[in-house]
Amino acid sequence: MKIRIALLALLTLSAAPVWQASAQERAPRIALVIGNAKYPDAEAPLKEPINDARDIAAELKRDGFEVETGENLGGDGMRRALEKLYGKVTPGTVALVFFSGYGIQSSRQSYMIPVDAQIWTEADVRRDGFSLETVLNELNGRGAGVKIALLDASRRNPFERRFRSFSAGLAPVIAPSNTLVMYSAALSSVVSDAGTDRSLFATELLKDIKVPDLTAEQTLNRTRVSVTRASRSEQVPWISSSLAEDFAFIAGARPSSPAVAAAPAAAPAPAPAATPRPEPVAPAPAKQAAVTPAPAPQPAAPAPAPTPAPAPAVAPAPPPAADAPRDETKILLALADDPTVKSLNVKITENAEDVGALYRRGQVYASKGAYSAALKDFDTTIKLSPKDVEAYNNRCWVRAVTSDLSGALKDCNEALRLRPNFVDALDSRGLVNLKNGQSRNAIIDFDAALKINPQLTSSLYGRGIAKQRLGQAAEGDLDINNAKAMDPDIVKEFATYGVR
Repeated sequence: MKIRIALLALLTLSAAPVWQASAQERAPRIALVIGNAKYPDAEAPLKEPINDARDIAAELKRDGFEVETGENLGGDGMRRALEKLYGKVTPGTVALVFFSGYGIQSSRQSYMIPVDAQIWTEADVRRDGFSLETVLNELNGRGAGVKIALLDASRRNPFERRFRSFSAGLAPVIAPSNTLVMYSAALSSVVSDAGTDRSLFATELLKDIKVPDLTAEQTLNRTRVSVTRASRSEQVPWISSSLAEDFAFIAGARPSSPAVAAAPAAAPAPAPAATPRPEPVAPAPAKQAAVTPAPAPQPAAPAPAPTPAPAPAVAPAPPPAADAPRDETKILLALADDPTVKSLNVKITENAEDVGALYRRGQVYASKGAYSAALKDFDTTIKLSPKDVEAYNNRCWVRAVTSDLSGALKDCNEALRLRPNFVDALDSRGLVNLKNGQSRNAIIDFDAALKINPQLTSSLYGRGIAKQRLGQAAEGDLDINNAKAMDPDIVKEFATYGVR
């Protein structure tokens, strides 16, 4: 997915508007702060969101916000909390939303996920999640002036491997005017939960909010740089701004010159990464909110400071196989500059047996259509970890897509031996049987998958195709129409697998 973001020119001192502290002090300030940590689908509760939400809420209260907090909110709880926030908006209100938990992008929108969400397909994200764009547009429609959204939701989540087509992290937001949005990591990138009591993003944000004489944009730019440096560029927050007026978290503060207050520029945001089973990429929206870059670095103070350790060298991407298709060679050459692939290459160079990095790189390659490279990474993953059911399932799927049906069947059978009733492997084996002309076996697999998850669109559509091939036209049409109603792109998806 290629996302083109226009850069917003920095405000120069000569063009800076007169700061109207009194007007800002009079504007009501309201905030909703949510920390979601206990997701039943995750292996363990997240340690950071609750503490981060409490710390952020306390700081916002000190800065003059009327704050509502929510912890471990389900869908109904988040809906009520948002409605309460909307109800407080009056013309000119400053409205802020902070969310820490799991976030997912779907159809180019970012969704905040409640703890009770039942997510097995991408359609479930849109049903159970809360779209950031919808929230911002609702606040704008109610008359809010400055709108700020801070999302610490770019975590690896337990839902990603359930999707045939998945893009990691969060998506760019098309927000109304006078809006400032910040994600804890770059677009379409994720940060592994560190297992600490507080996230790096919230820790640095709380430091910078307390700095006087800064506009909100300057504050968040400082946070972006602080997080980037502290993580050695592994985590690069993303900022989008369409603010039409100055705003400061500390009410009454007089913003200083950007040359004095702002922080140095950070590294560019990584490109998107995704897991297998991609769907056709839609063209990027014609207009997107601008990203606010940080100003140029200032000379360092004379006080001695430790010399930062050099960043690890980036390993080159593996060369294309001699028998790799021409299109795949082009894909691998393009991915050589992908920050996600570069980061994984570094980890694999430092430790050739890093199973997690090998598996993740295989996912990225598969999602981009570099199937030969993906198979090599999955082969190595399985060699190092012979009981990795996820790797077997992903290799089964790649082999199915590339029509190595006998190899695919062996992989799916092994995944199901290791984890009986593994719904993803049942769905994948159904695809293998469908492509292999074994329609009855395909129906058996799809039936088993749908018994576990009735909302699994791919199994429903695949079963419909299999029934049609067996002459069960009416039943097949019913399954296909139901699947298309749940996911209109399912037909295109199966076409990319060679199934029509």
